[in-house]
Amino acid sequence: MNWFKFGILPLIMFVMLHSTALAVNTYSTVKLNGLSLSEWPVNVSPYGGKLLLSDSPEMVPNDGIMYQDTVSGDIRLFFHHVNATTEPKKIVVLLENAADQTAHITVTKHGLGGPSLDYLQVGKKVQQEYLEGGNLYLLEVPCKQSRSLISFLDKSIIEPNMLVNGMYDLKIDHPVTVKVMMMPLDADIAEFAAKAKVLPPDAGEYRLRGTFEGKDRLVVGKQSYDSKRDGAVALTLADNKIDQYVTGIDATDGTPTLNYGNYGIVYKVYLPSSSGDKISYYLNPRGGEYAGWFGLEYRHQDVHTIPTPADVMSFGSNKISESAYLGTYESGKAVWMTFSPPGASNLPVKLIITPSK
Repeated sequence: MNWFKFGILPLIMFVMLHSTALAVNTYSTVKLNGLSLSEWPVNVSPYGGKLLLSDSPEMVPNDGIMYQDTVSGDIRLFFHHVNATTEPKKIVVLLENAADQTAHITVTKHGLGGPSLDYLQVGKKVQQEYLEGGNLYLLEVPCKQSRSLISFLDKSIIEPNMLVNGMYDLKIDHPVTVKVMMMPLDADIAEFAAKAKVLPPDAGEYRLRGTFEGKDRLVVGKQSYDSKRDGAVALTLADNKIDQYVTGIDATDGTPTLNYGNYGIVYKVYLPSSSGDKISYYLNPRGGEYAGWFGLEYRHQDVHTIPTPADVMSFGSNKISESAYLGTYESGKAVWMTFSPPGASNLPVKLIITPSK
């Protein structure tokens, strides 16, 4: 099996179980090799609105616009950029309204990491904040005006080699142009945006920017898992073979593009099970170093956000049999899992389902 490493930034994932209706301990990583297990059959259905992905150029060499598109409705923005110049910069997200009426934006969920030189910590922090929710907030962009999406970044100094990563869910009632930009510290944001040019994407086959339909993905088991009958099995996510990458269009030039790694896609996973013994869940990174968070809901009421891994920042480098423990639950009870590839991660991953031991 091929392993995939996307971009230049490594990341890893592991999980600790928060208390549930069961008495469960926190485990470190365990030796479980997902390659030796049968693939569990699932139906995969994309849904939701549009994903705007801004990750190219990942290492931003000059001032300019990394990505832009005019959108409305149900939108997710995922941006991931490093200041690759020798001078301090700002990396900002601007919303421009060219219409004759005010645009109203509701930010329903968000996560922001950086600026920082610790790329693993940045990607992991974004996942934690996004999955934990937090307060939503409202923005208005008056007609023929603009407004920053993230006021914190307007005042942040991005030193050379620092990373900024964000994941924002937006409800937009009238079209606005979303611009992700890097610019001089002393420049006026609106004035800079009016004159800035779109930067070319990274060279090579990985054109990690574009607008993609279906920002969410529902993964449901085709049959009920029986721990006694089925034993240990695995579900592969974000490999472009079993789980295909989403295709889209680079709105800056109309070029078809592929989201290598499905960054910014949020997976909702439901694997029905038969009543009987308890079931344990693990996450097994297959591409290398990986770090993030994982969401889990048990019996529609016990909700957890789980660091992946819990005991260290990351895992998975040269240890592809290591798996992060997600928890043990009663079979026949509803378990919903939420997963999204963290920025700076290596993909793919395998979700391992096994009888509790």
